[in-house]
Amino acid sequence: MNLTPALEKQYTKEQKTALEAQRLAQEIAFGPVVFQISQLMVKFGVLEALCNAPDGLTMAEVAAQTKLSDYAVKILLEASLSIGTVIVSNDDRFSITKAGWFLLRDKTTQVNMDFVQEVCYLGLNHLEEALIEGKPAGLKVFGSWPTIYEGLSELPAEAQQKWFAFDHYYSDYSFADALNIIFKEDMHTLLDVGGNTGRFALRCVDFNPKVQVAIMDLPQQLSLMHEHIKGKKGADRIYAYPANLLDPAVPFPTGFDVIWMSQFLDCFSPEEVTSILKRAAAAMTADSRLYILEAYWDRQQHETGAYCLTQISVYFTVMANGNSKMYYSQDMIDCVERAGLKVEAIYDHLGSGNSHTLFKIRR
Repeated sequence: MNLTPALEKQYTKEQKTALEAQRLAQEIAFGPVVFQISQLMVKFGVLEALCNAPDGLTMAEVAAQTKLSDYAVKILLEASLSIGTVIVSNDDRFSITKAGWFLLRDKTTQVNMDFVQEVCYLGLNHLEEALIEGKPAGLKVFGSWPTIYEGLSELPAEAQQKWFAFDHYYSDYSFADALNIIFKEDMHTLLDVGGNTGRFALRCVDFNPKVQVAIMDLPQQLSLMHEHIKGKKGADRIYAYPANLLDPAVPFPTGFDVIWMSQFLDCFSPEEVTSILKRAAAAMTADSRLYILEAYWDRQQHETGAYCLTQISVYFTVMANGNSKMYYSQDMIDCVERAGLKVEAIYDHLGSGNSHTLFKIRR
């Protein structure tokens, strides 16, 4: 594999002593317990109370501030002590650790934890079935749709809110860098494929006062898009193009300067990706540009980013569709080339945190 230096260091050699490896194995064994304790430490305000107490708090003081029982506080703090999100002094005062601070204040951690809890947690019980059958077996906890995308508008309110928060967070922070790249060349029309609620389209029409944007997506997603963009600046230059791109007979509309796909192709298997790209190629001219924005686990600057992305792949397996993932970048390049296209330029490390990569593609 072609890995960044940070990933090569971490993934190609054994890093742990025997005792450290044993500890990690136990952390894995108790992973669901660790997750639930930690998310409740945030939800119940225990970490917030400790964060606001420079000298620490006793168990009794935590109980008084959070209105939890003495028993609940003892369970939470003792478990968190061994997890590593709190420490305790000789006079039995508990304080938040750096890891606890990240649970409480780091935006990426908050988004990931909320998404796992509200969207993925129950469905993960069906991972074995999903891996064997190649279908999103965990989605049954919410409904009977073939993929989560048909059911987004019908998800329980909390799950829907956390799904969109997660989706928007992992794309929004790279949009500014991407806009500066794609608008370097003259552009009048852009086709936003899988444009969802229209967030990127709104950024485009705000960035450029003349560009016209068509959003190509499922009809139910376009209904959400119309609600989201209503009354906003430039909304009159955003149009809907309903289509089910999983149907290989559905063509792409022609006449667009740019075709844009942001965190879209990770929703499909390699075969489906290739089919979609072939139809995009058929709609392109020699002057057209296709841009693909994705977060590839192998191109991350920091190992934490790669860790997050490879774990997110499991969501696609058990909840989303049963056959896609966060891609290894060469796998995506292979799909591009099988579609008769070529990658003209690669822009790495857009945004921050789990950084995105932008492929510029031509016929």
